[in-house]
Amino acid sequence: MKACRPFFVRLALAAVTWLAISAPAPADGPIVLRDVTRETGIDFRHTDGSSGRRYIVEYVASGLATFDYDNDGLIDIYFLNGRPLPGAKPDPSVKNRLYRNRGGFRFEDVTKKAGIGDAGFGLGVCVGDYDNDGHPDIYVSNFGPNVLYRNNGDGTFTDVTARAGVGRGRKVGAGASFLDIDGDGNLDLFAANYIKFSFESSKPHYLMGIPTYSSPLDFPRDTNNLFRNNGDGTFSDVSVESGIAAHPGAGMGIVCADFDNRGSTDIFVANDTMGNFLFRNDGHGKFEESAVIAGVAFEAGGVPHGNMGADCADLSHNARLDLFVTAYHREWAVLYRNLGNGMFDDVTRVAGAGQGSFAHVKWGCGLVDFDNDGYRDIFLVCGHFDENVRLRDDTTSYMVRPILLRNTGQGKFVNVSDASGDGMRAELTGRGVAFDDLDNDGRIDVVILNSRRGPTILRNETATGNHWLQLQLHGVKTNRDGVGARVRVIAGGLAQIDEVHSGRGYQSHFGSRLHFGLGTRNRADRVEVRWLGGGVDVWENLAVDRLMTLTEGAAAARP
Repeated sequence: MKACRPFFVRLALAAVTWLAISAPAPADGPIVLRDVTRETGIDFRHTDGSSGRRYIVEYVASGLATFDYDNDGLIDIYFLNGRPLPGAKPDPSVKNRLYRNRGGFRFEDVTKKAGIGDAGFGLGVCVGDYDNDGHPDIYVSNFGPNVLYRNNGDGTFTDVTARAGVGRGRKVGAGASFLDIDGDGNLDLFAANYIKFSFESSKPHYLMGIPTYSSPLDFPRDTNNLFRNNGDGTFSDVSVESGIAAHPGAGMGIVCADFDNRGSTDIFVANDTMGNFLFRNDGHGKFEESAVIAGVAFEAGGVPHGNMGADCADLSHNARLDLFVTAYHREWAVLYRNLGNGMFDDVTRVAGAGQGSFAHVKWGCGLVDFDNDGYRDIFLVCGHFDENVRLRDDTTSYMVRPILLRNTGQGKFVNVSDASGDGMRAELTGRGVAFDDLDNDGRIDVVILNSRRGPTILRNETATGNHWLQLQLHGVKTNRDGVGARVRVIAGGLAQIDEVHSGRGYQSHFGSRLHFGLGTRNRADRVEVRWLGGGVDVWENLAVDRLMTLTEGAAAARP
C-alpha cells in the first residue's frame, strides 16, 4: 500500500486541478464590478520608497482622491506616491499623478501640465475650495512638509503652502480634511499625524527570526494640526487653542461629520494601536475629545485596535450617521451604530459587518450604494504590509481580494464578494480606495491604490433598473463646496440623509457629489439642504436618474 500512495496522491492532485480548471466562475449576483484597468490608459505605479531597511512609513502609503478638478462634469483621479527612502536607488520619475477623465473610462496623464507632480512622500489627501473661487484645491499630507495646491481654474495649480502657512513641519502625515469649524463660510483644515519618526530612530526589527517592520508602539505618539482659514488665503494654526493638540495619537484615516446632529462638524480620527478620537465641536471651533464616552474609542470588548480607515453614512435610515472603521489582522473591522445623543454601539457581529476580513489587515473602505436600492453597502480593501508574513503566519496574506458586503436593508450585511464580478477576484495589496461615478451612468465605480503596484479600476455594471439621484452642492453665503451641509432626500417611503465630506476612508478623498439610490421610486418628492452655518433650502418633485446642482438660496427652482 505504501508503494501505491504516490500514484493515488498524483491522481488526487490531477483531479483537483481538473476541477479547478473546469469549474465555472461564480454566477454574477446583485452587484457586478468589472476590472477595466487596462482600458483606462492609467499607467501609474505606486512605490513606498522601500530599500529593504523596512522603515515604518513605507507600509502606511498611500491614499488617493477622486474629484472634478477642471469642472467639466467628469470625475478625475489623483494618485499619491512615495519616494525613494535612504538606501533606495533615486528615481526622479516617482511622483504623484493626476489623470484627467476624458469620458468612456479613458484617462489622460496631465500631471506635468497641472503642476502637481509632488515628489514628496505622499500619505493622505483631501480636496476643497478653500478660497471659494469655484475651483477645487488639493491638500497633500506627506512624510515631511504638507503641500497646499491652489487651483488656478485653467487646468493648472500653484503651490501656495508657504503663503498659506499649512506646511506643519517634518511630521509623518495621515488623513486630512477641509471643514468649516465655526460656520463662517471659509473652509478650515485638519491634518492628522501618525507617529514621531526619524530614520535615526528606526532600528532593525525581527519576529520569529524573520526581518519585519517596527510597531507604531516603538515610537512616540504625535499631535494633530488644525488650521483656521483667515479668509485672505492664509491660515492660522489653532491646534492648541481649539483643544486638538491636547491629545497626541497615531492618526491614520479620518472623517469629519456632524455625528451628534447639533449642526456643527465633528472630527473622527482612527488611531493605530490605541483608542480612536472623536473631537466634538461646540460650534465655535473648540473641541472636546469624547471617544470613550461616545463608545467609538474601542471595539465592544474595550480593546484598542490597529485602526486604519473610516467612513460614515446613515445605514439604517434613522437620520443619524453611523461609523465604520477598518483595523489590523485578527481584529474586527467595526461598525458603530449611532444611537443618538452622541452615543454609539458596536454592532459588528450582529450586523455581519466583519465577514471575510477578520484574518487580514484592512485599509481603505467606503459605505456605498452599489445597486441603487437605497441602502449603503460596505466595500473594503485588504493586504498585509509585510511580504514575508506567510513565513511566520499562514492565517493571513500579503495580497488579498477586496471584500463587498451587501446591505439587506434589514440591519444585516451579506458577503457577496464571490458573486460580484471579476473585479472582486483579483488579489490586491490595497491601501487607499475611492468611490465615484466615473462615467456618469448613475452607478458608483471604484478606484483602488495598490501598494507597490499599479491601481485597480472597477466599473460598476450592476443592472437592477433602480433609480438614482446625484447632487452637487453650490454654496453662496456658506462655503462654495457645501462641505458639512446635510442633505435629506425623500422618495415615497424612503428617507435618506448624507453630508458633503472632504477627506475620508484610508487617507483619501471621494464623494464630493452626493449619490442617492432610490430603488424603484421614479421621483424625489422632497430634497432638503441644511447649509452649514446657513439656512435650509427645499426642492420638491424632482426628476431622477440625473446629476443636479443645488445652489444655496435657489430652492424655488424646478426641474
